Amino acid sequence: MGAHSIWVLEYSRSPVHPVSGVYYGAHNQGTMNLPFAYILIKTGGSVVLVDVGHDSGDFGGQIANSIGVTGWTSPDIVLGECGVRAQDVTHIILTHAHFDHIGGLKFFPNAKIYIQKKELESWMWILSKGRRFRSLQAGLNPADILYLTQANIEGRLELVEGERENLLPGIHLYPAFDTHTAGSQYVVVQNDEGDDKIVLSGDVVYTYKNLNGGDSNDPCFVPPGLANGSQARLIESAEEMLGIVGNDERRIIPMHEERLSTLYPSRVTDRELMLVEVCLADGERSRV
Repeated sequence: MGAHSIWVLEYSRSPVHPVSGVYYGAHNQGTMNLPFAYILIKTGGSVVLVDVGHDSGDFGGQIANSIGVTGWTSPDIVLGECGVRAQDVTHIILTHAHFDHIGGLKFFPNAKIYIQKKELESWMWILSKGRRFRSLQAGLNPADILYLTQANIEGRLELVEGERENLLPGIHLYPAFDTHTAGSQYVVVQNDEGDDKIVLSGDVVYTYKNLNGGDSNDPCFVPPGLANGSQARLIESAEEMLGIVGNDERRIIPMHEERLSTLYPSRVTDRELMLVEVCLADGERSRV
């Protein structure tokens, strides 16, 4: 118990996701089941989302279809499992700007949006380079970058430059530059003044195998295969996250990790989506 409630909310999944996209060097190893999710935090009077999924009805939906994503479910249904409506969301923290993390922004008209300045600038640069550089645009829906411009006009966008302690009390932002994307960031949620910390890793860590290579007795970092930055920086950032949680891998929450449901209380919804309850604030009702 503490000040924050955290749930990981699956909203779709790809049962045929390439293994090589999740684990660097995993060539010719076929496909895997990969959940697509975002994270809900309730704290005080605030309702926070870490990433927002995508919109199945635009180009992001086309990208999703191309990688076998199925079962897309609207945010009102997904969040409704925790008694939250899309219009209730007050803050959105974007770990990075790939379609499945940013494309659902339009569903949350009342939320203030936080993204690293370097992330937005890097995508603007990539988009300016022309078709020969289009491989760098993998996973991007350019319309999502335009939406950030509109949110800025409305006064709802804040560009973060590096670390941001206490964006809300006990919720901290840390950069993971030049990793999965140029301006990736991750979130640390601290429930007290001590070591009770949870790291929400974004796609710097897809699954626990990125942290241990699948062998907890002889762990080895295996970074994600998809990186606009470098695999070395991905490993350094993963090591940094482990240091924050005292090397307790369980306290790092990768939103693409299927095994979260075996580590934390969970249930399958009527839409056959996984709802994982990481922690509950004092007085908060369990949703599982």
